[in-house]
Amino acid sequence: MTEAADKPAEKPAKSPNAPTEETVLSVKHYTDRMFSFRITRPSAFRFRSGEFVMIGLEGANGKPLLRAYSIASPSWDEELEFFSIKAPDGPLTSKLQLIRPGDKVLLGRKSTGTLVHDALTPGKRLYCFSTGTGLAPFASVIRDPETYERFEQVIVTHTCREVGELKYGQELVESLRDDPLVGEYFGRLVHYTTVTREPWPNQDRITTCIEKGTLFADLEVPPLDPAVDRVMVCGSMDMINDIKALVEKAGLKEGSNAHPAEFVIEKAFVG
Repeated sequence: MTEAADKPAEKPAKSPNAPTEETVLSVKHYTDRMFSFRITRPSAFRFRSGEFVMIGLEGANGKPLLRAYSIASPSWDEELEFFSIKAPDGPLTSKLQLIRPGDKVLLGRKSTGTLVHDALTPGKRLYCFSTGTGLAPFASVIRDPETYERFEQVIVTHTCREVGELKYGQELVESLRDDPLVGEYFGRLVHYTTVTREPWPNQDRITTCIEKGTLFADLEVPPLDPAVDRVMVCGSMDMINDIKALVEKAGLKEGSNAHPAEFVIEKAFVG
């Protein structure tokens, strides 16, 4: 037997673009449909508040099972936070919902997305329209001091099926009251919630609130105006399309990283 044959077979080198393996630091379950978790952040990982990244788990065949997830923590955070659905039949989320502190999660090396300040032109008021776990990128945006440097008022709307699904956002917003970085801006942040399938003060979809004008009446602000209002949208595809139609009817134009304008939408989804 030759010397070369005596050596154990070497594992193929990992691609420099392969996901990193991160450790789960905490997990919190809100309902049977939603949970949040935090993982370690590699020192070299950079992102802009509002962006998304590929995360996942090792698949049964050894290949990574990855999906796009908005990063819920702000760009300055030393950890990475995510807000996820629990899909019983979802290839990834059916397994991801079982993670515990100490487990490993795969993290893509590059973030991207359009729900960022760079994709919007300057304005006075920022609307962040969300449904379900679509709140995640805005959990990042409202914890970033730059948001309040750019806008005089920040309005986050969150529409869910059940009251319990609002809890993540409610706890987050309340925690900002005494936040050392953005607490001084707390009075300029508005959290507007609606629930569609259980009793709640507002039981309309957010699209209905915009169409009827109840959103603006409740907040005592004028209707959408392209001269001063900027909009970010994240949620179900139907909701995104409906909001897009409404804001375009109001005269706002869609922007991107390359061509900033009055509103932006996110099309990355978790399954």
